[in-house]
Amino acid sequence: MKPPPFAYHAPRDLGAALRTLAEVGAEGGKVLAGGQSLIPMLNMRLAAPGHLVDINRVAGLDGLEVTPEGVRVGALVRHSDAERAGAHPLLTQALKLVAHPVIRNRGTVVGSLVHADPAAELPAVLAVLGGSVRLARWDGGPAGGSPDGGSAGGAAERSAGGVAVMRDVPAAEFFVGPMESAARPGELAVSAFFPAVEEGVGVAFHEVARRHGDYALAGVCALVTPDGRARVACIGVGPVPVVVELDKLAGAADAVRAATDPDDDLHATAAYRRHLVGVLAERALHDAAREGAAAHGP
Repeated sequence: MKPPPFAYHAPRDLGAALRTLAEVGAEGGKVLAGGQSLIPMLNMRLAAPGHLVDINRVAGLDGLEVTPEGVRVGALVRHSDAERAGAHPLLTQALKLVAHPVIRNRGTVVGSLVHADPAAELPAVLAVLGGSVRLARWDGGPAGGSPDGGSAGGAAERSAGGVAVMRDVPAAEFFVGPMESAARPGELAVSAFFPAVEEGVGVAFHEVARRHGDYALAGVCALVTPDGRARVACIGVGPVPVVVELDKLAGAADAVRAATDPDDDLHATAAYRRHLVGVLAERALHDAAREGAAAHGP
């Protein structure tokens, strides 16, 4: 199958990318980074943008910055690069579950977040950690010129004829529906921030798929603190990642099931998904508590 016709843009710096998106946003512009979801959707004509903005040549978006506060992942960091970096324990666990190595070699962490598939692993990781996505847009200035571009670190970056304005959107507000994020037309997701896990906190991610690498029928990632409190985020059982706070581990399966609202589809019934997510919650919480206890020591 062939994609519908579109105008192709290949900006080489952040300012040019944002100006292009500002100009074509109203005409249905799409951003191409890894393309592992977008290209199949184009070929099946599930998406028909008038413009495709390829950001792979944009400098400064491929950084992975580790600080005591957490990990900031640039828009062009591939799944495989983030996995090999091992910079965040829960993110690394989740990345091993994403599709297959060939997909992870091209797919991007930030692209997966913006795609906002309710069965995808990385939105759940961002949600359970309370992370955020940094969005940029162009404010003023005509096309042309040679802006500074590059870094995604500040609230605004001035360039010839305009300014790149940044805003950080917390995960709780970023995922607004199935395949729908808070990114507005003309905005580019330039990075995502995954907060660090505190000392003594255990993490785990469990999911079930029909085949390894397929989208999960259901999945649960969990954080457990040394005092027995926990937080989980569930995938495949709602339109967005379902986050559940738990004061205790006892009865967690029932609490998680009560918070989810899965649908029937050709892969599984809603009743099966609801049962499954409770089982996975127990497993993830057990493994996270065990990991936290081992790290915390006697």
